[in-house]
Amino acid sequence: MRRVFLTVSSLLMLVAMLATTASAAPGDTFPKIISLLNGWQSEGIASGRGTSFYAGSLADGRIYAGDFRTGKGSVVTPGQSGLMAVGMYVDQRTNYLFVAGGLGGQGRVYDGSTGDEARSYQFQSPPSATFINDVIVTREAAYFTDSFQGFLYRVPLGPGGALPDQSAVKRIPLSGDFVQVPGAFVFNTNGIEATSNGRWLVIVQSVTGKLFRVDPQTGVTKLIDLGGATLPNGDGLRFAGSRLYVVQNSFNQIAVVNLNNDLTSGAVERTITDPAFRVPTTIASFGDSLYAVNARFGVPNPDQADYDIVKVPRN
Repeated sequence: MRRVFLTVSSLLMLVAMLATTASAAPGDTFPKIISLLNGWQSEGIASGRGTSFYAGSLADGRIYAGDFRTGKGSVVTPGQSGLMAVGMYVDQRTNYLFVAGGLGGQGRVYDGSTGDEARSYQFQSPPSATFINDVIVTREAAYFTDSFQGFLYRVPLGPGGALPDQSAVKRIPLSGDFVQVPGAFVFNTNGIEATSNGRWLVIVQSVTGKLFRVDPQTGVTKLIDLGGATLPNGDGLRFAGSRLYVVQNSFNQIAVVNLNNDLTSGAVERTITDPAFRVPTTIASFGDSLYAVNARFGVPNPDQADYDIVKVPRN
């Protein structure tokens, strides 16, 4: 009887496993929703090495390290009063995590393995109007946007991605087609991306919804002609495959933009929406999916609210 019981149990388990496998589409093994800590007040997300990711807190600059495969993680960098963690990006060569510092006017770099701070750069000193909003890393440099100033900040990188000291930081004025819209707390330059060879940068101007190609050496910009379309509330940017994905935060959608080879024109092909979007701000790309972090701007009691990351297919 014991042998029969074990055999029947094994068969039932096998049937259950086969049913689960049959109903699961490719890629569904990774969780769709990844919960962050209550009161996290998220804004930035970045893919790390392997299946790892990082998410930052606007409340105090804490950094959360997790795993796309399991959805689990923990705080690796404790918070500090007065700090913010906004946009972020990982340099795969060094596993350095670059973080935009928001109202603090700085960019910070952390060891992705330990969460320890490796370097901090002060771009603008409060009370100057500044909001260091996003960052992208190429082989030559890290570039930070400032939503309240018409500049990019360039942190040149040494061989293998080595970090320089503060004196190497360069402020690059944006010129050409880009025009800074004046006003207190008007968000101009927001998300930033780079082509794979680092020849061009792309920025989005939130207040106008315009995309611009930027020469990383000179700051000269060219409006990307989208055939009259604009992307208001444009936030995080990410190249994935042959497309540029643009988060439109309060619109709860991600625009998919097909650009020409020299990034002078393009077309909005479609938008990605999901019922789980709750004011997404930035995205990370992993495999065939995008991971959007919900900032939940305007939610009551943000220090107590729940926050999460939503996986959506990019195709």
